[in-house]
Amino acid sequence: MRAEAIVRERVRTGTYLQERNDKPETNGAMRRCDARRLPLRAALCEADCMSREPTTPPRWYVISLRPSDEHESLRCIAAQYGSALIELSPWSIRSDNRAVARAALAEALRATRIVVTSPNAVRALRDLCAADAREAVPALPQPLQRAGQVWYAVGAGSAQALADFGIADVRWPERMDSEGLLALPGLERFDAGESVGLLTAPGGRGVIAPTLTARGAQVRRADIYQREPAPLDRFMIARLTAAHAPLLLALSSGEALQRVLEQLPAQAAARLRQARVSAASERLAQLAREAGFGEVEVAAGPGARELLAPLAGDESRAD
Repeated sequence: MRAEAIVRERVRTGTYLQERNDKPETNGAMRRCDARRLPLRAALCEADCMSREPTTPPRWYVISLRPSDEHESLRCIAAQYGSALIELSPWSIRSDNRAVARAALAEALRATRIVVTSPNAVRALRDLCAADAREAVPALPQPLQRAGQVWYAVGAGSAQALADFGIADVRWPERMDSEGLLALPGLERFDAGESVGLLTAPGGRGVIAPTLTARGAQVRRADIYQREPAPLDRFMIARLTAAHAPLLLALSSGEALQRVLEQLPAQAAARLRQARVSAASERLAQLAREAGFGEVEVAAGPGARELLAPLAGDESRAD
């Protein structure tokens, strides 16, 4: 039976939803899934992605530097354009459920404004809230969003994840990066004693906290998830080196690019630098140029569909 037919039958009988709910996340938390919010097309997208190997030679190879287990959206969109994915994950993501992290989170959530730096931070927030609720004496405030408290997200993905978690007042910038976030009204200046809770992870660019401090905010930082370094998949390195189709690098993290280039063998790194780069911001585009990439463009945003827009343009020219 074809993959599409299999998934259609699983959706009809309800076993698809049950299987999705029963799959554990890498950090041990159970995946939550609401049947009302799972359209058939999402299930069919999984059918498209059931095999990593294209049935015909790919038109493009899309290179993803996202953390392990976070490639699905890029893979599905690439498949729509007859392209395959090369996963070069320099790290995996783990929620930090230690007591020290939960204590820092409790303190951060008492701030007048809350800044959330990524969808991974939202997932970690959910994990830590679930763990805290099982304690005899929960430490985290309920409800999470206090009256008059404003939440800020770096991008639309984080904002939507917060809204799904019940945070009603979330603001995010049109320019979905640190600079765009810091330009939002409400984060430009602070009166004496005003605080900002920063939900994030160690590492990264380190721009947000110092800037907010310089503007007068008392920053209450909570590192609630960890980026754990991981070796690159040898099969994916071999696929990159042997790739005959054009390459498109979906670039949304400068640190990830640096780590991948440090790990790749010389031949694979040279092949990677031949890729066309679709960068989520002008800053990342400049980093790619400085790293030796020749064909670099700035995408409309950091989302998977925006980063892979060049595939759609290539298809229209081919037609």
